Amino acid sequence: MNSYTLPDPSGHFGQFGGSFVGETLVHALDELCQAYDKYRDDPEFLAEFAYELKHFVGRPSPVYHARRWSEELGGAQIWFKREDLNHTGAHKINNCIGQILLARRMGKKRIIAETGAGQHGVATATVAARYGLECVVYMGSEDVRRQASNVYRMKLLGATVVPVESGSRTLKDALNEAMRDWVTNVEDTFYIIGTVAGPHPYPMMVRDFQAVIGKECLDQMPQEAGRQPDYIIAAVGGGSNAMGIFHPYIDHAEVALLGVEAAGKGLDSGAHSASLNRGRVGVLHGNRTYVLQNEDGNVTETHSISAGLDYPGVGPEHAWLKEAGRATYATIDDQQALKAFHDCCRIEGIMPALESSHAIAEAVRLAPTLSKDKIILISLSGRGDKDMHTVAEYSGIQL
Repeated sequence: MNSYTLPDPSGHFGQFGGSFVGETLVHALDELCQAYDKYRDDPEFLAEFAYELKHFVGRPSPVYHARRWSEELGGAQIWFKREDLNHTGAHKINNCIGQILLARRMGKKRIIAETGAGQHGVATATVAARYGLECVVYMGSEDVRRQASNVYRMKLLGATVVPVESGSRTLKDALNEAMRDWVTNVEDTFYIIGTVAGPHPYPMMVRDFQAVIGKECLDQMPQEAGRQPDYIIAAVGGGSNAMGIFHPYIDHAEVALLGVEAAGKGLDSGAHSASLNRGRVGVLHGNRTYVLQNEDGNVTETHSISAGLDYPGVGPEHAWLKEAGRATYATIDDQQALKAFHDCCRIEGIMPALESSHAIAEAVRLAPTLSKDKIILISLSGRGDKDMHTVAEYSGIQL
């Protein structure tokens, strides 16, 4: 039986989480909480969710032994959880399926979302097309530039993509604009948040939908590797892929949980996205968590080669896991992530997303320090097609 029962009824993970929003959103969040409480254990809802994951998304995604790379490194055995093989190419679709099924039961006809790397936007546009609902996606104009192929994919799927020009023109600013839209159109609009951040119940709800990742691993690893892993490593921006694989393992104390934040151009450069390592406790986007902020408490601009990690906060459950000592959080910079990206392509024939490349880089650092009978399981959260132009640009190649 699982002993881990967070969050509490008000959405708190210790001092983190909660719901810090204006009056105009209180009713919408109460309505969402009531609907999720009603359906989260409803057999018909869960059966439809499982059906869509199997027949539309293509789950279960396999676990894969990176045998050749493990041999080259000469230490622990490296395994990938292949979320890159999902329909739309990333883990984001798992959560979007769950939330759109909830939206339909709530009678909402219009779907909005925010996106950074574009994968959540693509997944939201995909499920909106699947069910014939209007879809609007907010995306920072800098991310629109970096992720042009995903912008086109969203438009092909029928979504309206709104570039956001405020602030750093990245994920934080897209989330701000999506929140403003929701306040204005709350009666007919469902906001599909893409990560384990935001006000309660989003951190819990997104985690629950993404937990299919870790639940599958609990079954797959003993079958394929002979036992559970010694380490699970996942990239952390907002933190949904990491919570998805971490959460079912929280009660497995023998499995170390290791999140990896984006160190960008270096932790001392000021150009990074390492909220857990360099942030302070504050309130961002409706929840209390670690936030990158200046001495006046204003949110600072972030940087990562990976658009999906370019966020100044982190999901409150990650903040709790860090404070409780159940998970640790390392950092990987742009150059280390780029090297891992290239090495993964050439050694394993798998092109990882730049987000996933941060987790891979940390595993490559760790593996040689461990014996060959140890097992590292990496959440390969997405594929790297979307990052071709970014990788080429950083590598000085003209496409």
